Amino acid sequence: MVGILVHGNNHFILRGPAPDAAEAATLARHWSIIQIGEERSLRFGEWEIRTKEFRENLEWAVVTGGGDGDISSGVQQMLGELAARGVEIHDYRNTPRAPRNT
Repeated sequence: MVGILVHGNNHFILRGPAPDAAEAATLARHWSIIQIGEERSLRFGEWEIRTKEFRENLEWAVVTGGGDGDISSGVQQMLGELAARGVEIHDYRNTPRAPRNT
């Protein structure tokens, strides 16, 4: 399965199952935080970032809270196209998250 994970003004096209709210937050945090000198794998658990994918192949969409800025107009348009195709958009922006252990 291939889908889109939206985090603020950032998004990722992923191969894998649709993540739940906690998984989506973990994935967004993993790929959004840049650490100088550290290479990030395109794979994380069950998910893999896809660098080339046809939008017709997207089977799920998840929007998670956080990130910088609003969802870009291009991604909003894509979410609208997915919804028109009958793809359910899981919106976790207002889902409370468990506190992180630091």
